[in-house]
Amino acid sequence: MDRREFIKRSALAALAAAPAASLGSISNLFAEPVLSKNSYDLVAVKGGEPDSMFDKAIESLGGMKNYVKKGQTVVVKPNIGWDTSPERAANTNPKLVARIIQHCFNAGAKEVYVFDHTCDNWTKCYSNSGIEKAVKDAGGKIVSGASEGYYQKVDIKHGINLTDAKVHELILSSDVFINVPVLKSHGGGRITVGMKNLMGIVWDRGYWHRNDLHQCIADFASFKRPELTIVDAYNVMMRNGPRGVSVNDLSPMKSLLISQDIVAVDAAAAKIFGLEPDDVPYIRIADKMKIGTKDLTRLNINRIKM
Repeated sequence: MDRREFIKRSALAALAAAPAASLGSISNLFAEPVLSKNSYDLVAVKGGEPDSMFDKAIESLGGMKNYVKKGQTVVVKPNIGWDTSPERAANTNPKLVARIIQHCFNAGAKEVYVFDHTCDNWTKCYSNSGIEKAVKDAGGKIVSGASEGYYQKVDIKHGINLTDAKVHELILSSDVFINVPVLKSHGGGRITVGMKNLMGIVWDRGYWHRNDLHQCIADFASFKRPELTIVDAYNVMMRNGPRGVSVNDLSPMKSLLISQDIVAVDAAAAKIFGLEPDDVPYIRIADKMKIGTKDLTRLNINRIKM
Protein backbone atom coordinates (compact mmCIF):
# COMPACT_ATOMS: atom_id res chain seq x y z
CA MET A 1 0.00 0.00 0.00
CA ASP A 2 1.51 3.35 -1.02
CA ARG A 3 1.47 6.45 1.20
CA ARG A 4 -1.41 8.14 -0.62
CA GLU A 5 -3.67 5.09 -0.31
CA PHE A 6 -2.72 4.73 3.38
CA ILE A 7 -3.69 8.34 4.09
CA LYS A 8 -6.99 7.95 2.23
CA ARG A 9 -7.97 4.77 4.07
CA SER A 10 -6.99 6.24 7.42
CA ALA A 11 -9.12 9.33 6.81
CA LEU A 12 -12.14 7.28 5.80
CA ALA A 13 -11.72 5.09 8.87
CA ALA A 14 -11.69 8.17 11.08
CA LEU A 15 -14.90 9.41 9.50
CA ALA A 16 -16.56 6.04 9.92
CA ALA A 17 -15.68 6.05 13.63
CA ALA A 18 -17.30 9.47 14.22
CA PRO A 19 -20.59 9.50 16.18
CA ALA A 20 -23.61 9.40 13.90
CA ALA A 21 -25.27 12.35 15.64
CA SER A 22 -22.31 14.63 15.00
CA LEU A 23 -22.22 13.73 11.31
CA GLY A 24 -25.83 14.82 10.97
CA SER A 25 -25.41 18.38 12.25
CA ILE A 26 -25.20 21.40 9.98
CA SER A 27 -22.08 22.69 11.72
CA ASN A 28 -20.25 19.41 11.09
CA LEU A 29 -21.29 19.35 7.43
CA PHE A 30 -19.41 22.62 7.00
CA ALA A 31 -16.49 21.72 9.28
CA GLU A 32 -12.96 21.49 7.94
CA PRO A 33 -12.55 18.45 5.63
CA VAL A 34 -10.62 15.49 6.97
CA LEU A 35 -9.07 14.82 3.58
CA SER A 36 -8.16 17.40 0.95
CA LYS A 37 -7.35 16.79 -2.70
CA ASN A 38 -7.98 18.43 -6.04
CA SER A 39 -10.99 16.26 -6.99
CA TYR A 40 -14.06 16.49 -4.73
CA ASP A 41 -17.14 14.28 -4.66
CA LEU A 42 -19.29 17.04 -3.20
CA VAL A 43 -18.89 20.74 -2.42
CA ALA A 44 -20.80 22.48 0.39
CA VAL A 45 -20.70 26.29 0.50
CA LYS A 46 -22.14 28.44 3.28
CA GLY A 47 -22.48 32.13 4.04
CA GLY A 48 -22.70 33.87 0.66
CA GLU A 49 -25.25 34.92 -1.93
CA PRO A 50 -26.58 32.26 -4.34
CA ASP A 51 -24.51 33.44 -7.30
CA SER A 52 -21.25 33.98 -5.40
CA MET A 53 -21.57 30.63 -3.62
CA PHE A 54 -21.90 28.93 -7.00
CA ASP A 55 -18.79 30.74 -8.24
CA LYS A 56 -16.82 29.24 -5.33
CA ALA A 57 -18.34 25.80 -5.72
CA ILE A 58 -17.74 25.38 -9.44
CA GLU A 59 -14.23 26.83 -9.12
CA SER A 60 -13.34 24.14 -6.59
CA LEU A 61 -14.48 21.52 -9.12
CA GLY A 62 -12.15 22.90 -11.78
CA GLY A 63 -14.69 25.18 -13.45
CA MET A 64 -17.69 24.58 -15.67
CA LYS A 65 -15.33 23.63 -18.52
CA ASN A 66 -15.02 20.23 -16.84
CA TYR A 67 -18.72 19.62 -17.54
CA VAL A 68 -19.57 21.76 -20.58
CA LYS A 69 -17.48 21.69 -23.74
CA LYS A 70 -17.34 24.18 -26.60
CA GLY A 71 -20.32 23.91 -28.93
CA GLN A 72 -22.45 21.76 -26.63
CA THR A 73 -26.14 22.27 -25.85
CA VAL A 74 -27.05 22.49 -22.17
CA VAL A 75 -30.40 22.15 -20.41
CA VAL A 76 -30.72 23.64 -16.94
CA LYS A 77 -33.67 22.36 -14.90
CA PRO A 78 -34.56 24.53 -11.89
CA ASN A 79 -37.72 24.22 -9.83
CA ILE A 80 -40.17 26.72 -11.39
CA GLY A 81 -43.27 24.84 -10.30
CA TRP A 82 -45.11 27.52 -8.37
CA ASP A 83 -46.69 30.90 -9.09
CA THR A 84 -44.91 32.70 -6.25
CA SER A 85 -42.32 35.45 -5.87
CA PRO A 86 -38.62 34.68 -5.27
CA GLU A 87 -38.93 35.79 -1.63
CA ARG A 88 -41.13 32.76 -0.88
CA ALA A 89 -38.34 30.33 -1.99
CA ALA A 90 -40.82 27.83 -3.44
CA ASN A 91 -38.77 27.95 -6.65
CA THR A 92 -35.04 27.97 -7.34
CA ASN A 93 -33.36 31.33 -6.74
CA PRO A 94 -33.19 33.23 -10.06
CA LYS A 95 -29.74 34.65 -9.21
CA LEU A 96 -28.38 31.11 -9.05
CA VAL A 97 -30.01 30.10 -12.33
CA ALA A 98 -28.58 33.14 -14.12
CA ARG A 99 -25.06 32.53 -12.82
CA ILE A 100 -25.11 28.87 -13.89
CA ILE A 101 -26.11 29.93 -17.41
CA GLN A 102 -23.29 32.49 -17.51
CA HIS A 103 -20.75 29.84 -16.50
CA CYS A 104 -22.08 27.51 -19.22
CA PHE A 105 -21.60 30.15 -21.90
CA ASN A 106 -18.16 31.04 -20.55
CA ALA A 107 -17.25 27.36 -20.92
CA GLY A 108 -18.26 27.48 -24.60
CA ALA A 109 -21.88 26.29 -24.59
CA LYS A 110 -23.70 26.88 -27.89
CA GLU A 111 -27.18 27.08 -26.36
CA VAL A 112 -28.54 26.93 -22.81
CA TYR A 113 -32.20 25.99 -22.40
CA VAL A 114 -34.29 26.22 -19.21
CA PHE A 115 -37.70 24.66 -18.54
CA ASP A 116 -39.91 22.99 -15.96
CA HIS A 117 -43.18 21.08 -16.10
CA THR A 118 -44.87 23.41 -13.64
CA CYS A 119 -47.68 22.70 -11.19
CA ASP A 120 -49.32 26.15 -11.49
CA ASN A 121 -49.91 27.99 -14.77
CA TRP A 122 -46.56 27.84 -16.54
CA THR A 123 -46.49 31.41 -17.88
CA LYS A 124 -47.23 32.85 -14.43
CA CYS A 125 -44.68 30.54 -12.78
CA TYR A 126 -41.96 31.52 -15.22
CA SER A 127 -42.70 35.24 -14.86
CA ASN A 128 -43.48 35.62 -11.15
CA SER A 129 -40.61 33.37 -10.02
CA GLY A 130 -38.19 35.83 -11.62
CA ILE A 131 -36.57 32.97 -13.50
CA GLU A 132 -37.80 33.88 -16.98
CA LYS A 133 -36.18 37.33 -16.80
CA ALA A 134 -33.01 35.92 -15.22
CA VAL A 135 -32.66 33.34 -18.02
CA LYS A 136 -33.19 35.86 -20.81
CA ASP A 137 -30.86 38.42 -19.22
CA ALA A 138 -28.15 35.73 -19.05
CA GLY A 139 -28.61 34.83 -22.72
CA GLY A 140 -30.44 31.54 -22.15
CA LYS A 141 -33.65 30.33 -23.78
CA ILE A 142 -36.75 29.66 -21.68
CA VAL A 143 -38.90 26.82 -23.03
CA SER A 144 -42.36 25.55 -22.12
CA GLY A 145 -42.90 22.18 -20.49
CA ALA A 146 -46.69 22.47 -20.63
CA SER A 147 -47.53 20.40 -23.72
CA GLU A 148 -47.50 16.60 -23.93
CA GLY A 149 -46.14 16.94 -27.44
CA TYR A 150 -42.74 17.92 -25.99
CA TYR A 151 -42.38 14.53 -24.28
CA GLN A 152 -41.16 11.21 -25.66
CA LYS A 153 -41.65 7.77 -24.15
CA VAL A 154 -38.57 6.02 -22.76
CA ASP A 155 -38.02 2.73 -20.98
CA ILE A 156 -36.78 2.74 -17.38
CA LYS A 157 -34.76 -0.49 -17.57
CA HIS A 158 -33.88 -0.68 -13.88
CA GLY A 159 -37.21 0.58 -12.57
CA ILE A 160 -39.21 -1.46 -10.06
CA ASN A 161 -42.56 0.37 -10.09
CA LEU A 162 -41.77 2.88 -12.85
CA THR A 163 -40.77 1.03 -16.02
CA ASP A 164 -41.42 3.78 -18.57
CA ALA A 165 -42.06 7.52 -18.69
CA LYS A 166 -42.57 10.38 -21.11
CA VAL A 167 -39.50 12.65 -20.86
CA HIS A 168 -39.11 16.18 -22.20
CA GLU A 169 -37.30 16.19 -25.54
CA LEU A 170 -34.70 18.71 -24.33
CA ILE A 171 -33.46 16.23 -21.75
CA LEU A 172 -33.11 13.56 -24.42
CA SER A 173 -31.45 15.75 -27.04
CA SER A 174 -29.12 18.07 -25.08
CA ASP A 175 -25.47 17.25 -24.46
CA VAL A 176 -25.40 18.32 -20.80
CA PHE A 177 -28.13 18.22 -18.15
CA ILE A 178 -27.78 20.37 -15.02
CA ASN A 179 -30.32 19.81 -12.25
CA VAL A 180 -30.96 22.82 -9.95
CA PRO A 181 -33.51 22.04 -7.22
CA VAL A 182 -34.42 24.21 -4.27
CA LEU A 183 -34.34 22.43 -0.90
CA LYS A 184 -37.70 22.56 0.90
CA SER A 185 -40.25 20.54 2.79
CA HIS A 186 -42.73 18.34 0.95
CA GLY A 187 -45.81 16.64 2.31
CA GLY A 188 -45.39 13.42 0.33
CA GLY A 189 -41.61 13.25 -0.03
CA ARG A 190 -40.51 14.69 3.36
CA ILE A 191 -38.18 16.99 1.41
CA THR A 192 -37.76 17.81 -2.24
CA VAL A 193 -34.22 18.00 -3.58
CA GLY A 194 -32.39 16.64 -6.63
CA MET A 195 -34.09 13.33 -7.37
CA LYS A 196 -37.56 14.70 -6.75
CA ASN A 197 -36.84 17.71 -8.95
CA LEU A 198 -36.62 15.23 -11.85
CA MET A 199 -40.41 14.94 -11.69
CA GLY A 200 -40.40 18.24 -13.59
CA ILE A 201 -38.93 16.62 -16.71
CA VAL A 202 -41.67 13.98 -17.12
CA TRP A 203 -45.25 14.34 -18.29
CA ASP A 204 -47.36 11.99 -16.12
CA ARG A 205 -46.50 12.62 -12.48
CA GLY A 206 -49.83 11.34 -11.25
CA TYR A 207 -48.70 7.77 -11.89
CA TRP A 208 -45.81 8.29 -9.46
CA HIS A 209 -48.13 9.40 -6.67
CA ARG A 210 -50.44 6.42 -7.24
CA ASN A 211 -47.67 3.81 -7.34
CA ASP A 212 -45.36 4.51 -4.37
CA LEU A 213 -43.93 7.98 -4.90
CA HIS A 214 -40.58 7.21 -3.24
CA GLN A 215 -39.92 4.07 -5.30
CA CYS A 216 -40.84 5.88 -8.52
CA ILE A 217 -38.50 8.77 -7.68
CA ALA A 218 -35.64 6.33 -7.19
CA ASP A 219 -36.63 4.34 -10.29
CA PHE A 220 -36.45 7.40 -12.52
CA ALA A 221 -33.13 8.47 -11.03
CA SER A 222 -31.74 5.20 -12.37
CA PHE A 223 -32.63 6.37 -15.88
CA LYS A 224 -31.40 9.94 -15.96
CA ARG A 225 -28.47 11.14 -13.87
CA PRO A 226 -27.57 14.80 -14.41
CA GLU A 227 -23.99 15.82 -15.06
CA LEU A 228 -24.36 18.10 -12.04
CA THR A 229 -26.95 18.59 -9.32
CA ILE A 230 -26.77 22.02 -7.67
CA VAL A 231 -28.94 22.47 -4.57
CA ASP A 232 -30.23 25.94 -3.71
CA ALA A 233 -30.39 26.03 0.10
CA TYR A 234 -30.19 29.81 0.46
CA ASN A 235 -33.67 30.17 1.99
CA VAL A 236 -35.08 26.80 3.04
CA MET A 237 -38.82 26.22 3.38
CA MET A 238 -39.07 24.23 6.59
CA ARG A 239 -42.85 23.69 6.56
CA ASN A 240 -45.95 24.02 4.35
CA GLY A 241 -44.01 22.80 1.31
CA PRO A 242 -43.87 22.53 -1.57
CA ARG A 243 -45.79 25.77 -2.21
CA GLY A 244 -45.35 27.45 1.17
CA VAL A 245 -47.60 30.01 2.78
CA SER A 246 -45.34 32.96 3.56
CA VAL A 247 -41.76 33.97 4.26
CA ASN A 248 -42.42 32.83 7.83
CA ASP A 249 -42.00 29.26 6.56
CA LEU A 250 -38.37 29.96 5.66
CA SER A 251 -35.05 29.50 7.43
CA PRO A 252 -32.18 31.58 5.98
CA MET A 253 -29.42 28.95 5.69
CA LYS A 254 -27.36 30.66 2.94
CA SER A 255 -26.01 27.35 1.69
CA LEU A 256 -25.36 25.60 -1.61
CA LEU A 257 -24.45 22.00 -2.47
CA ILE A 258 -23.08 20.59 -5.71
CA SER A 259 -22.17 17.07 -6.82
CA GLN A 260 -22.28 14.67 -9.75
CA ASP A 261 -23.79 12.10 -7.35
CA ILE A 262 -27.49 12.96 -7.07
CA VAL A 263 -28.00 10.58 -4.13
CA ALA A 264 -25.08 12.03 -2.17
CA VAL A 265 -26.17 15.62 -2.70
CA ASP A 266 -29.72 14.75 -1.60
CA ALA A 267 -28.29 13.04 1.49
CA ALA A 268 -26.26 16.15 2.34
CA ALA A 269 -29.35 18.32 1.79
CA ALA A 270 -31.31 16.11 4.19
CA LYS A 271 -28.70 16.77 6.86
CA ILE A 272 -28.92 20.53 6.30
CA PHE A 273 -32.69 20.21 6.70
CA GLY A 274 -32.19 18.40 10.02
CA LEU A 275 -32.94 14.86 8.83
CA GLU A 276 -30.86 11.76 8.33
CA PRO A 277 -30.75 10.39 4.76
CA ASP A 278 -32.62 7.27 5.90
CA ASP A 279 -35.49 9.52 7.04
CA VAL A 280 -36.23 10.19 3.35
CA PRO A 281 -37.35 6.91 1.75
CA TYR A 282 -36.36 7.75 -1.83
CA ILE A 283 -32.79 8.50 -0.72
CA ARG A 284 -32.61 5.17 1.10
CA ILE A 285 -34.09 3.29 -1.88
CA ALA A 286 -31.78 4.97 -4.42
CA ASP A 287 -28.76 4.08 -2.29
CA LYS A 288 -29.91 0.45 -2.15
CA MET A 289 -30.35 0.48 -5.94
CA LYS A 290 -26.73 1.72 -6.19
CA ILE A 291 -27.71 4.86 -8.09
CA GLY A 292 -25.37 6.78 -5.78
CA THR A 293 -24.33 6.82 -2.15
CA LYS A 294 -26.07 8.22 0.91
CA ASP A 295 -23.02 7.57 3.08
CA LEU A 296 -21.25 10.93 3.23
CA THR A 297 -18.35 9.46 5.19
CA ARG A 298 -17.24 7.77 1.96
CA LEU A 299 -16.93 11.09 0.12
CA ASN A 300 -14.26 13.73 -0.20
CA ILE A 301 -16.23 16.88 0.62
CA ASN A 302 -14.96 20.41 0.17
CA ARG A 303 -16.52 22.65 2.83
CA ILE A 304 -16.28 26.37 2.04
CA LYS A 305 -17.32 29.15 4.42
CA MET A 306 -17.68 32.60 2.89
